[in-house]
Formats: sequence, C-alpha cells, structure tokens
Amino acid sequence: MTKRKVIIDTDPGIDDAAAMAIMLFSEQVEVPLITTVTGNVSLDKTTYNALRLLPLFGKEVPVAKGADHPLLREPVDASDVHGETGMDGYDFPEPNEDLLLNETAVEAMYRVIMESDEPITLMPIGPMTNVALLLREHPDVKENIQEIVSMGGSTSRGNIGIYSEFNYHVDPEAAKIVYESGLPITMAGLNIGDKALLYIEDLEKLQKANPVGDMLYHIFLRYRSGDGKVGLRIYDAYAAGYILNPEMYTTQKTFVGIETKGEFTSGASAADLGNSLGRTHNANVLVDVDGEGFKEWFVNSIKNLILNH
Repeated sequence: MTKRKVIIDTDPGIDDAAAMAIMLFSEQVEVPLITTVTGNVSLDKTTYNALRLLPLFGKEVPVAKGADHPLLREPVDASDVHGETGMDGYDFPEPNEDLLLNETAVEAMYRVIMESDEPITLMPIGPMTNVALLLREHPDVKENIQEIVSMGGSTSRGNIGIYSEFNYHVDPEAAKIVYESGLPITMAGLNIGDKALLYIEDLEKLQKANPVGDMLYHIFLRYRSGDGKVGLRIYDAYAAGYILNPEMYTTQKTFVGIETKGEFTSGASAADLGNSLGRTHNANVLVDVDGEGFKEWFVNSIKNLILNH
C-alpha cells in the first residue's frame, strides 16, 4: 500500500500532541516534515514541544520553525487552556535539537512538496500563517498539494470570539488566503468536538497502554477544553481522524468565507451550509461524527502504538 504523505503544521499544544502521535505511528501515512507556528503558545515553545515529543515517540522527523506572529495582527495565545509551556504536566525527555532544520517552515515545505513524486497533504492544526505564506511566496506549489485538512473554524459558535474558533481567530487573513486558494480543503471545526468526547475512563485506558498513552493521560489532566468528567474535546485529533478514517464523519461541500473585518465576528468561518449566498463551494466541512466510533478509534490508535524504544 502506498502511504499518503502528510506534512503536519502545528502549534503543540496538548491536543496537537495527540494528533501528532496518531499520525506519526500510523502505517497509512508518511510524515516527511513537521513545521511549527506560533499559536497555543509562542513559536519558541511550540518548536521546543515538537522537538521533545519526537524522542518520546522514538521518531526522527525533520522540524522547521515557522512564523512567530500572524500576518497582520499581534499574537494571541491559548496558555490559559494548554498551560504556560503548552504541554504542562509531564516530564518529557530532552528535545532532539538535531532534527531542527536551518530552513524556515516555508522553505522546507516548498522543498519537500516540490521534490515529492506524489502530491502531499497539508495538515495545519494551528493558525494557518505558514500555509498562507507558502501559497503567497510559491504559488507553483499548488500543483503538488493533494489536499489541506485544517483543524479550525466552526459551523456554530466559537471558543474565543462569539463565532470564531481560536486558530482562525489568531490569523484570519491567513485562513482567508488558504480558503481562497482554489485548493481542496477540509474543515474539521469546533462543531465536531461536542459529539466526540473523551472521559476519565478513556484517559485511564491510555495511561495503562504505553509511555505515549501515559504522557497523554497526564497532559490531558491539565487541558482546559473540558475535563475528564464532562468530556474532553481533542480538536486536532479530529483532523487526523479524517485523514486516517474518514468513514467516521459526515461531510458537506459548501462555501466557507473567513471574516476578517467584522467588529464582533473577526475570524469567524461562515459555512454556508444552506447555500444562502449561492457561492461556489470551496470546502468540504465535517458536519457530524460517529462519537462512539471516534472514541473507540482514538483509544485503540494510542493503545496499539508500537514503540521502538
């Protein structure tokens, strides 16, 4: 079976760690590059977090440092949700600094995509600043991008503004560039989170499974997007789930516009599910999920990891 090539663009982040683990251990995909961006915490911290996750996973994947601020706005972080370091609550191994490339994220993405003998999927699970810069600086790269699967947006309410989800709120101009690029894009938004929750008993299964599960157990205890009793929303894993097991989801092709000017709605993803605007569809939106199926898939994915150390 030919493995699908996926570049992970990320701002680790607690739920990012879960999504990265699943993708890096999957036999369905090859991850040739990880790029980092400011988001949940600062760029230095997200890059440090990526580099200390990899030794725990026993993986050696090149990491490229990306944008340290949004295209036009001041940075906004989510340390109130993810903790000061972005991944509080676990004693990680020392980061593998040898994996950090001298190239910027945009340079590394462009090189890897253009050198690939098959189209590459991008999985941005943080603000899409790096992806927007890539498309702006190297428009020819579109020819070798299969799809963009983004964790971001919402078909309902937001988690930082009234209607805006954090990743798109941080850099709405970047999200707008990506959605207007003409590339195939799938939106895994907040609306899926309420229907696919993890509970304390699920976390306990992870803790007993292996070192990665133990790490996720401890950092999820610090996660402030719900808790083990009322249910945790592990947003970035929904994007990974779509790439690896899309049958869990119900999707709808629609027009998605990104609001950049609204006084009260900046960063909102206007998903026109009812086709009120009559605009050409530019996105594939996750509108529903088999919650029990997702939970079983997620827990089993972590329990069945085969570590090389």
